[in-house]
Amino acid sequence: MTHRTGRSVCMIGVLCLCLAASPIGRAQSPATPQKEAAVSRHASGTFDVKVTPQEPDAVGADSGISRLLLEKQFHGDLEAASKGQMLACGGPPSGSGGYVGMERVTGKLSGRSGSFALQHNGTMEPSGVHLSVTVVPGSGTGQLVGISGSMNIVIESGKHSYTLDYSLPPSP
Repeated sequence: MTHRTGRSVCMIGVLCLCLAASPIGRAQSPATPQKEAAVSRHASGTFDVKVTPQEPDAVGADSGISRLLLEKQFHGDLEAASKGQMLACGGPPSGSGGYVGMERVTGKLSGRSGSFALQHNGTMEPSGVHLSVTVVPGSGTGQLVGISGSMNIVIESGKHSYTLDYSLPPSP
């Protein structure tokens, strides 16, 4: 009987510790501020891009990998400029290729000032283009701290446009 009582006391102790550590077992202080959830938003517009090919370094000279500098000017809900770099391989003769890129966007997004980084991953093949552009987690500055999301880029008749689906914490 002692063995069973000891086990029961131990189980009750563990249960009390678990409840004390959980929100159910703790009284919430009314003075504790609750964080507001991030708000999902949508931005769209156009952009101009300047691509400048760079000379390959010693490692990339015979690799078939191209390095390019990017400069963009965004218009619409995102009024900003960006600078970045891209590495690309493959090419038009085969109709296939791929690229990765990073860019820092600085300006105003729906009236909020700051900057954030975009990470690109794209492939092209005869069946189509596959592109992923993601806001780099933790890259937001200024009023864009906490931004997350993804961008879709559309190129039609030589014109570039974007849609940006993003979340931001509420304005302070």
